[in-house]
Amino acid sequence: MTAYVATIASDRLTAGISTLGAELQHLTDRDGRELQWDGDPAVWHGRAPILFPVIGLLEGGHYRLDGTSYPMPKHGFARHATFDIAAQTADAVTLRLTASDETRAIYPFDFQLDIAFSLAGATLEVVATITNDGDRAMPASFGFHPALRWPLPFGQPRDAHGIRFDHDEPAPVRRIDANGFLLPEPQPSPVVGDLLTLRDDLFFDDALIFDALASRRVSYGAATGPKLTVDFADFPTLGVWTKPGAGFICIEPWQGFSDPVGFSGDIRDKPGIIEIAPGASKRLAMHIALTA
Repeated sequence: MTAYVATIASDRLTAGISTLGAELQHLTDRDGRELQWDGDPAVWHGRAPILFPVIGLLEGGHYRLDGTSYPMPKHGFARHATFDIAAQTADAVTLRLTASDETRAIYPFDFQLDIAFSLAGATLEVVATITNDGDRAMPASFGFHPALRWPLPFGQPRDAHGIRFDHDEPAPVRRIDANGFLLPEPQPSPVVGDLLTLRDDLFFDDALIFDALASRRVSYGAATGPKLTVDFADFPTLGVWTKPGAGFICIEPWQGFSDPVGFSGDIRDKPGIIEIAPGASKRLAMHIALTA
C-alpha cells in the first residue's frame, strides 16, 4: 500500500505526516525553510519515527511476558505499520493504529494508538494516546524521535548550535553498549550548567540518555537567530542522538529505553515500562515551537 502524506498548516508552519508509521515527513516555516531532516537513506532513512510498544533493542530480539517469549523488532512495530486517518482538518490530523492478527502475534494485546498532530501559530503539538482495549494490564513503552536539521536553516554554522535545558542538568547520563543495550554505569554529563554544546564526538558511543532530568523543555539552535523549543512534560527521559557528521540532531522524549545489559526478566519488570489498565488510556504529548 502506498503511503499517503497528509498536509496541515497554520499561518507560521506547514507539516506533512505519512500514514506509514504516522511519521512527520517535513516541517517548514512560512518562508518555506525546512526545519526537519530529509531522511536521506545514504545516511539515515528516518525522519521522526514513532517508537511503540518498545524503545531500542531487546536481548535476543525477544521479550518475555507471563512465561512466553515474543519477537519484537528494534523500536517496536508502529514505525513500520500503516495507520488510518481518523480525522483531518486544515490544521490538524489524527492517525490511528489498532491491533490486528499481525500485531497480536508479537504483542498479544488489543490496543488503539492515536497520534494527533496539530498546528497553532508557530507550534506543532503531537499527542500520542495509547488505549488498552483488552481485559488485562498492558505493558508498553513509547517514544518520539524527531530529527531536526543541524544546522538549522537560518545562516549559523553547525558548530554554533547547542541544546539549552530549562534548568541546570548536572546529573550523570546513561549510555548503551556496542550491542545497543543500556549500560549500568552512569557517565559524566557533557552538559555545562544548562547548555549542551553539540559536537560530533559526543555521539561516537551513540545516544546521550538523560534519565534524571530536572527539565522538561529544551531550546535548540545557535546563540543568535531563530530556535526550536521542544516541550516534553509527560516524559521522564530524553535521548539526544545523531550519526557523527550527519545533518540532523534527534531530540527524543522517551517513556522507556533499551533492555539493560543482561536483562532476562518479564517485560513488566523492565525499567521504564508503564502498564495501562484495561479500558484505560495513556496520553503523552510533545510540542515543537519555532521561536525568535
